[in-house]
Amino acid sequence: MSGTNRQIRLARRPVGELQPEDWAHVTEPAEAPGEGRFAGRTRYISLDPAMRGWLDDRPSYLPPVGLGEVMRAGSVIEVTESDHPGFRPGDHVVGTFGVQEYVISDGRGTLKVDPSRAPLSTYLGALGMPGMTAYFGLLDVGALKEGETVVVSGAAGAVGSLVGQIAKIKGCRVIGIAGGPDKCAVLTDELGFDAAIDYRAEDVRKALRTHAPDGIDVYFDNVGGEILEAALGRLAMRARVVICGAISQYNNETAVHGPANYLSLLVRRARMEGFVVFDYSARYGEAAREIAGWIAEGRIKVLEHVVKGGVDDFPATLGMLFRGENTGKLVLDLT
Repeated sequence: MSGTNRQIRLARRPVGELQPEDWAHVTEPAEAPGEGRFAGRTRYISLDPAMRGWLDDRPSYLPPVGLGEVMRAGSVIEVTESDHPGFRPGDHVVGTFGVQEYVISDGRGTLKVDPSRAPLSTYLGALGMPGMTAYFGLLDVGALKEGETVVVSGAAGAVGSLVGQIAKIKGCRVIGIAGGPDKCAVLTDELGFDAAIDYRAEDVRKALRTHAPDGIDVYFDNVGGEILEAALGRLAMRARVVICGAISQYNNETAVHGPANYLSLLVRRARMEGFVVFDYSARYGEAAREIAGWIAEGRIKVLEHVVKGGVDDFPATLGMLFRGENTGKLVLDLT
């Protein structure tokens, strides 16, 4: 392979909000694949709130991205050269290939995908990690039952939008919490949520009393902070609180704000449980098949926010997540 490979590397550990100086824009020669490996060109890069946590040097479910390393990211690549028996030029492959134009892989931890069955970007969203997270977080961790009341924060995001739609498919009442009237309108008018709460303009505690008068059976939390505290105050008996993320806290320069009213869990005999989607990797096929079926039947609408650009646009595009500028799954399109 000839040519160059543009990469985004971590230049320094961010403090608070991400800054341009946190990143290094690097150009290297593009490598040839070598025996047992294949080379590919990046087509789509996934942008996810969890990326912020990967930049901090502290214990987590994955090691932090090292200083000077290519930024970790899921992506879809198109194979351009191959000396691997399982891959050939023209194949499309999903994997954690990082923020770079060209990749070399031995195939481990990757999955071939078919662009004739779904748009390639969807393999990073509804048929990728966000879809798996919504499915297992709601149905397994949340132990959802028909007829229950479900509240999801970050409801217009990649995971939250799917959580609400799956809950509706399962016969539940669904209330979404999102920022701004446009996002709330998408939830109710396009995705079929029963109600939406604009946390920027409404008193969330009061709105939850209105929309969930009998309490919340499952609260799926993507934001943490004050909204988590408000939801804990409205739990029904035997409620389940699913801790998926806490995007409102990721840029904190001080300790994460935890709920002061956690004793609501005791009073309501409820449970609060965190999870990491990788624990369900053996069952991804099960979830993908069911979600794909729901999409084909028109029961799930895929929300994607696709930004056209190059590798160098990654830092600015990532910042959109933490300013609440995306609706649905945020993807950087390099095609």
